[in-house]
Amino acid sequence: MKGTSSAVHTVLKIGGGLLGKAGAFELTLEAVTAFRPGRRLVVVPGGGPFADAVREMFKRAKIGEDAAHWMAVLGMDQYAHALAARIDDAALVDAAGGLAAALQAGRLPVLAPYRWLRDADPLPHSWDVTSDSIAAWFAGALGARRVVLIKPADGEHKKLVDSHFLRTLPPGVEHLVVTADDLGQLDVALREGPDRERGRRADQAP
Repeated sequence: MKGTSSAVHTVLKIGGGLLGKAGAFELTLEAVTAFRPGRRLVVVPGGGPFADAVREMFKRAKIGEDAAHWMAVLGMDQYAHALAARIDDAALVDAAGGLAAALQAGRLPVLAPYRWLRDADPLPHSWDVTSDSIAAWFAGALGARRVVLIKPADGEHKKLVDSHFLRTLPPGVEHLVVTADDLGQLDVALREGPDRERGRRADQAP
């Protein structure tokens, strides 16, 4: 994993909730395509409507938290397929070998996480654990330095991450939230090293 870890700087979670906000999904894909070049990224999908369907099944069929957990992760796999199909030069991956190959080829890895998580099983099987915490866990597994979460704008300013996120995030790993209403900030959020600091100063200049 050392080669893969050193190659990944940022875990970029693309929220499934973007599918429920008019135009947000398309605008996010455009922003990711525009700002990706030169950045060492891996995309982790959210759950969105796929996870919502599992929540409904959980309530109606009383399937239990273990089944619901893995069904929700499989929902992330479904969204991963959609993202990989729509993002230019993306590669769908489900294991470390595929991730390393995609990075070496200069492609953007979009992670279908079920297989990887099923083998490691690192997180509680609870609705407190969402794709936010899964993205944070992958930051640790891949040795990434930052997690960037793209989410729909929330005018009510509810909590932006799940309650388990900060406990899962490895020490020293930065985390940022970019909303669908402010996707220009994604360019700054994805900058690495000194370039990011120069970008901040430029953005703050009058």
